[in-house]
Amino acid sequence: MTFRFSKRSEHNLQGVHPDLMAVVRKALALTTVDFMVTEGVRTKERQQELVKRGASQTMNSLHLPQADGYAHAVDLAAWVGGVRWDWPLYHKIAEAMQLAAAELGIPIEWGGDWTSFKDGPHFQLPRGYRA
Repeated sequence: MTFRFSKRSEHNLQGVHPDLMAVVRKALALTTVDFMVTEGVRTKERQQELVKRGASQTMNSLHLPQADGYAHAVDLAAWVGGVRWDWPLYHKIAEAMQLAAAELGIPIEWGGDWTSFKDGPHFQLPRGYRA
Protein backbone atom coordinates (compact mmCIF):
# COMPACT_ATOMS: atom_id res chain seq x y z
CA MET A 1 0.00 0.00 0.00
CA THR A 2 1.31 3.45 -0.91
CA PHE A 3 0.62 6.46 1.31
CA ARG A 4 1.09 10.16 0.58
CA PHE A 5 1.38 13.15 2.88
CA SER A 6 -1.41 15.71 2.94
CA LYS A 7 -0.71 19.40 2.41
CA ARG A 8 -0.97 19.83 6.19
CA SER A 9 1.73 17.20 6.81
CA GLU A 10 3.96 18.77 4.16
CA HIS A 11 3.47 22.17 5.82
CA ASN A 12 4.31 20.68 9.24
CA LEU A 13 7.59 19.32 7.87
CA GLN A 14 8.78 22.80 6.89
CA GLY A 15 11.71 23.82 9.06
CA VAL A 16 12.50 20.24 10.17
CA HIS A 17 16.11 19.11 9.72
CA PRO A 18 16.52 17.64 6.21
CA ASP A 19 17.90 14.36 7.57
CA LEU A 20 14.91 13.82 9.85
CA MET A 21 12.61 14.86 7.02
CA ALA A 22 14.24 12.19 4.82
CA VAL A 23 13.64 9.54 7.48
CA VAL A 24 9.97 10.54 7.83
CA ARG A 25 9.44 10.45 4.06
CA LYS A 26 11.19 7.07 3.71
CA ALA A 27 9.16 5.68 6.63
CA LEU A 28 5.93 6.67 4.89
CA ALA A 29 7.02 4.53 1.94
CA LEU A 30 7.79 1.58 4.26
CA THR A 31 4.98 1.72 6.80
CA THR A 32 1.98 -0.56 7.05
CA VAL A 33 0.13 2.16 9.02
CA ASP A 34 -0.61 5.49 7.37
CA PHE A 35 0.48 8.49 9.42
CA MET A 36 0.49 12.26 9.34
CA VAL A 37 2.92 14.86 10.66
CA THR A 38 1.15 16.77 13.42
CA GLU A 39 4.08 18.94 14.51
CA GLY A 40 7.59 19.82 13.51
CA VAL A 41 8.85 23.27 14.45
CA ARG A 42 7.40 24.81 17.60
CA THR A 43 7.58 28.32 18.94
CA LYS A 44 8.67 28.90 22.53
CA GLU A 45 5.11 30.00 23.28
CA ARG A 46 3.68 26.73 21.94
CA GLN A 47 6.24 24.74 23.94
CA GLN A 48 5.37 26.68 27.11
CA GLU A 49 1.69 25.87 26.53
CA LEU A 50 2.45 22.15 26.15
CA VAL A 51 4.58 22.11 29.31
CA LYS A 52 1.83 23.90 31.23
CA ARG A 53 -0.73 21.29 30.04
CA GLY A 54 1.61 18.41 30.89
CA ALA A 55 1.88 17.29 27.26
CA SER A 56 5.62 18.02 27.37
CA GLN A 57 8.04 18.08 30.26
CA THR A 58 10.76 20.42 29.03
CA MET A 59 11.42 23.81 27.54
CA ASN A 60 14.55 22.27 26.00
CA SER A 61 12.52 20.52 23.29
CA LEU A 62 14.10 19.52 20.01
CA HIS A 63 10.93 20.83 18.34
CA LEU A 64 12.38 24.30 18.95
CA PRO A 65 14.82 25.50 16.27
CA GLN A 66 18.32 24.33 17.16
CA ALA A 67 21.68 26.02 16.50
CA ASP A 68 21.51 24.98 12.83
CA GLY A 69 18.10 26.67 12.47
CA TYR A 70 16.11 23.44 12.14
CA ALA A 71 13.78 21.57 14.47
CA HIS A 72 15.20 18.15 15.27
CA ALA A 73 11.89 16.51 16.26
CA VAL A 74 8.53 15.59 14.75
CA ASP A 75 5.29 14.25 16.12
CA LEU A 76 3.40 11.75 13.99
CA ALA A 77 -0.17 10.55 14.30
CA ALA A 78 -1.56 7.26 13.01
CA TRP A 79 -4.21 7.80 10.36
CA VAL A 80 -6.68 4.92 10.11
CA GLY A 81 -9.97 6.43 8.99
CA GLY A 82 -8.99 9.45 11.08
CA VAL A 83 -6.40 10.10 13.77
CA ARG A 84 -5.98 7.10 16.09
CA TRP A 85 -4.03 6.94 19.35
CA ASP A 86 -3.98 3.13 19.79
CA TRP A 87 -0.51 2.32 21.15
CA PRO A 88 0.09 -0.75 18.88
CA LEU A 89 -0.19 1.50 15.82
CA TYR A 90 2.71 3.61 17.09
CA HIS A 91 4.90 0.54 17.47
CA LYS A 92 4.31 -0.14 13.75
CA ILE A 93 5.12 3.47 12.83
CA ALA A 94 8.24 3.27 15.00
CA GLU A 95 9.33 0.11 13.17
CA ALA A 96 9.02 1.93 9.84
CA MET A 97 10.88 4.97 11.21
CA GLN A 98 13.69 2.81 12.62
CA LEU A 99 13.99 0.84 9.37
CA ALA A 100 14.07 4.06 7.32
CA ALA A 101 16.68 5.57 9.65
CA ALA A 102 18.85 2.46 9.38
CA GLU A 103 18.59 2.39 5.58
CA LEU A 104 19.56 6.08 5.41
CA GLY A 105 22.26 5.84 8.09
CA ILE A 106 20.61 8.54 10.21
CA PRO A 107 20.22 7.97 13.97
CA ILE A 108 16.81 8.63 15.52
CA GLU A 109 15.23 8.29 18.93
CA TRP A 110 11.63 7.30 19.61
CA GLY A 111 9.71 8.76 22.52
CA GLY A 112 8.02 5.38 22.97
CA ASP A 113 11.36 4.01 24.20
CA TRP A 114 11.67 6.60 26.97
CA THR A 115 11.30 5.27 30.50
CA SER A 116 9.92 8.26 32.39
CA PHE A 117 7.59 9.90 29.85
CA LYS A 118 6.47 7.60 27.05
CA ASP A 119 5.65 9.65 23.95
CA GLY A 120 4.59 7.33 21.12
CA PRO A 121 4.06 10.01 18.45
CA HIS A 122 7.49 11.65 19.05
CA PHE A 123 10.64 11.03 16.99
CA GLN A 124 13.86 13.04 17.14
CA LEU A 125 17.46 13.21 16.08
CA PRO A 126 19.81 12.61 19.02
CA ARG A 127 20.58 15.75 21.03
CA GLY A 128 23.62 17.52 19.54
CA TYR A 129 23.15 15.80 16.15
CA ARG A 130 25.27 17.08 13.30
CA ALA A 131 25.00 15.77 9.76
